[in-house]
Amino acid sequence: MTVKSTSNVFYAVVPAAGVGRRMGTDQPKQYLPLLDKLVIEHTLSRLLAEPRLRQIVVAVAAQDTLWPTLEILKHPRISVVVGGAERSDSVLSGLQSLAQVCSAQDWVLVHDVARPCLSVTDISRLIDHLSEDPVGGILAVPASDTLKKVNGQAEVSHTIDRQAIWQAQTPQMFRYQLLLDALVDAVQQGLLITDEASAIEMAGLSGKVVEALYPNPKITRPNDLALAEFYLQRGAIV
Repeated sequence: MTVKSTSNVFYAVVPAAGVGRRMGTDQPKQYLPLLDKLVIEHTLSRLLAEPRLRQIVVAVAAQDTLWPTLEILKHPRISVVVGGAERSDSVLSGLQSLAQVCSAQDWVLVHDVARPCLSVTDISRLIDHLSEDPVGGILAVPASDTLKKVNGQAEVSHTIDRQAIWQAQTPQMFRYQLLLDALVDAVQQGLLITDEASAIEMAGLSGKVVEALYPNPKITRPNDLALAEFYLQRGAIV
């Protein structure tokens, strides 16, 4: 696959319409306090620190009444759209909102709102490594633990060679039109889309991996919030 023209224009989409049921809290995890800010404020501050991101689109739930109270969402580089029931719906909503300003070859970085420890250094590295690529790719880390395949009876069937296994993170950065088309096709086919890279793969394309240098945990369960607090307090993320 070849690309006729390159682009140095970058946008971001942040799906933030989830309710975070596994956290067991009364409000979505993006609105939980984390040190001196809310989770979503940390996340967006990290993205805003990358000057090459022209616009950051945040997709919130239709019933979300909290987002208008946040000063950071009034930032001139941030816009808000209504997301959907699934992550892919929210990402599609964000992509569609960019249709009037994005060219086919422009870049979109999709980032989990629940990853507030994102390193500004890793954002920059992702952009620098992939900006000439025809497709794009993701931040990821190579698997460090021994991996076991387990059957339905919780029995180990065999050990998986971890040399070829990477754990996907975000942002995931792809050409605008490729990502839009891949997501639309996958949704129309009713395919399970766990992240943007999986939609790209279903479209027959291959993204690259860029190794993350700093911890980038996703807040899913209560213990994850404490871990994020630890990293932020120690200044371990730059």
